[in-house]
Amino acid sequence: MRTFLASRRPTRNAVTALTALALGVAALTGCANDDTPENALASDAPLPTEIPAGTKLVIADQSEFQQSVLRASGELDKLPFDYEFANFVGGPAILEAFRAGAADVARVGDTPPIQALIAGQDVPIILGTQSDPDNTRLAVAADRGITTLADLKGKKIAYAEGTAQQAIVLRALTKAGLSTDDVELVRLQLAEFPDAIRTGQVDVAPLNEPNLTRFLNNPGTSLIDTSESGGTSTGLSYLYARREAIQDPAKAAALQAYTASFIRAVQWANDNPEQWLQSYYVENQGLTPEDGRRIVESLGPYVFPKLDDALVQRQQDTIDVIDDAGELPKSVEASDGFDLRFADVASRTVEEVGGAFTRSDS
Repeated sequence: MRTFLASRRPTRNAVTALTALALGVAALTGCANDDTPENALASDAPLPTEIPAGTKLVIADQSEFQQSVLRASGELDKLPFDYEFANFVGGPAILEAFRAGAADVARVGDTPPIQALIAGQDVPIILGTQSDPDNTRLAVAADRGITTLADLKGKKIAYAEGTAQQAIVLRALTKAGLSTDDVELVRLQLAEFPDAIRTGQVDVAPLNEPNLTRFLNNPGTSLIDTSESGGTSTGLSYLYARREAIQDPAKAAALQAYTASFIRAVQWANDNPEQWLQSYYVENQGLTPEDGRRIVESLGPYVFPKLDDALVQRQQDTIDVIDDAGELPKSVEASDGFDLRFADVASRTVEEVGGAFTRSDS
């Protein structure tokens, strides 16, 4: 039932069966076994660095981002372990794969790790990256006259639980002194946001590129200015890994190597934006060069926040925003969702490639 279609040397066509993959993983929900190895590492034990022959990671991807940046940068062929890529749509599907023991590591936004904590899944964060927080904007449907966050009162707002966009909406309401009772949250899938706001089914939706520019081509549409909406998004994304994989000495070593490879690949994209947008957004995702350029420019250079208590607190702040809005089913602590042992390899690699830890340094 494990329909992983990309192997040690994945091809472009080997990772396209998203629907079948999602269904296969969903069927495994609730039937995963505890595959903790007999020689499991303790949670405070030093992480090993030796990768035995035959060690393999299953990497959960979205829109083929990880494998694309690794391939374009030349890092894919250098990975010192065997691998498979499995492409998913959204954090919830990835969480099901972790629950089923069908994936080892994934890249997601800042909200899916919170959903993992709520679900009782031990999937700690092992690396943080950050893009420009303002790359996701609050888009306003045609002729609504909404210019401030206070204007959101009584309006229909696109809302997707378990996503970074959920936290953006809740921060916007908090900043305006509003609660979820003051607006109508229209619960949708992220893929439904562009059509919902374009057709006026909702008044406001958080959008990013290229959907943002495409939406603004419609007469009468607008954005809430960043002077109002600034601070509603963190721009954070994470690599997080299944605890059983981290407890496996061989996979723990491979995960350290993967963390370093991913940092090098992303920094390559920072340093080569034109090559990156052509390779990924144009050739892989089928966008125009203009759309690809808008996305790269809106995201800005990625930085790599240090994996430390300050980052844990930033994640706790997001948890608190969701909790204060009454949208958190149970209390969870951000500190339970990190493995800070990966901080050394991350910091060392960022310094080696000339990357930045904060946006002010980039």
